[in-house]
Amino acid sequence: MSLLIKAATTTRQLIHKASGLQQQVRYLNLLEFQSKDLLQKYGVAIQQFKVLDNTSSDKQVVQSFDCPEYVVKAQILAGGRGKGTFDNGFKGGVHITSNKGDVLSLSKQMIGNRLITKQTPKSGILVNKVMVARSVNITRETYICFLLDREHNGPVLIASPAGGMDIEAVAQETPEKIKTVPLDIGKPIPEATLLEVARFLEFKGDAVKRCADEIQKLYTLFKAVDALQIEINPLAETDSGEVISVDAKLNFDDNAQFRQKDIFAMDVTEEEADPREVEANKYNLNYVAMDGNIGCLVNGAGLAMATMDIIKLRGGEPANFLDVGGSVKEDQVAKAFEILTSDPKVKGILVNVFGGIVNCATIANGIVAASKKLKLNVPLVVRLEGTNVTKAREILKNSGLPIQTACDLDDAAKKAVAAL
Repeated sequence: MSLLIKAATTTRQLIHKASGLQQQVRYLNLLEFQSKDLLQKYGVAIQQFKVLDNTSSDKQVVQSFDCPEYVVKAQILAGGRGKGTFDNGFKGGVHITSNKGDVLSLSKQMIGNRLITKQTPKSGILVNKVMVARSVNITRETYICFLLDREHNGPVLIASPAGGMDIEAVAQETPEKIKTVPLDIGKPIPEATLLEVARFLEFKGDAVKRCADEIQKLYTLFKAVDALQIEINPLAETDSGEVISVDAKLNFDDNAQFRQKDIFAMDVTEEEADPREVEANKYNLNYVAMDGNIGCLVNGAGLAMATMDIIKLRGGEPANFLDVGGSVKEDQVAKAFEILTSDPKVKGILVNVFGGIVNCATIANGIVAASKKLKLNVPLVVRLEGTNVTKAREILKNSGLPIQTACDLDDAAKKAVAAL
């Protein structure tokens, strides 16, 4: 597998499939106009744009924005917008017009309605904002990407003259059109390297230097915002000789949130398929909804998969994947129970915790507190093992609650299935 394909798989895929489990990995999500705004702040050449949100200021915004031609784009976190359909029957989430009066009309047919594309849920995604950008006449499309690569122990630049296409397909079918350049995280890209990449991208004359400058600015942005990836597809050349970033995808290092508070504050969460996943993330819990009726609370992804496998082996169906992690506190356990019981499909709960780093007594106290607070009315089976497990079992026994305990995982799964 090529570096490019491995990198794309690592940074762009939101669902990781392992042992039949679909485990969601949440990344910071920015809408297109937010990414363009970041690029603009670091001097990267982009199309001029404005944002409409169906308020009284929209008319003034459009009147002050003079362009020969406008691109009107619905802002959602999904591809295929141009071929999408709104739930009100309006077709197309991307439109081009030279009539300023049409801009407002188009935006009003988009905002407040749900856009359905091949990448959205069947019900579509609600459009809250529309980006209006200056249309440009593109003569050539190229591809530039910066990403952190484990194989090279640092950042790499990936370039291709075949922009505007599925870059993974380009890497497989025409690998000679892919150039990979390892970079020094502590230094700017050398001028000679920038010019070499620009020529590889088939820029000519004065455009070579303009392209080199844009690449350097993108790398400066990449480092400044703690990005894991900045993908520009296309980096385009226009009929007037401009070199501009037309579309950008940015992924960020979650561990840098304390340094990038302004950027992480822009995270778009209202488009998540399941609001429970968003709520869980706020409490550092990992939650993925599934189709069964036995809620699972575990610590560790491996234990979660084993728990769900054995539930299925014993004839049950897991309702979720909920991993509380190794440093869980009582309040997180309580929140986990709230999230589990908010799913109407959950008819029973199985807690399976192996206490290595985590203290089993902490889990037990959280279980008791949550059960009493929520007045839990579904069967609850608990299997605890490891650190401070004797005290934990005493806490559960003395709680006065109808909690079933299990001696091992198989016993727990049998009891959870039987309790239904």
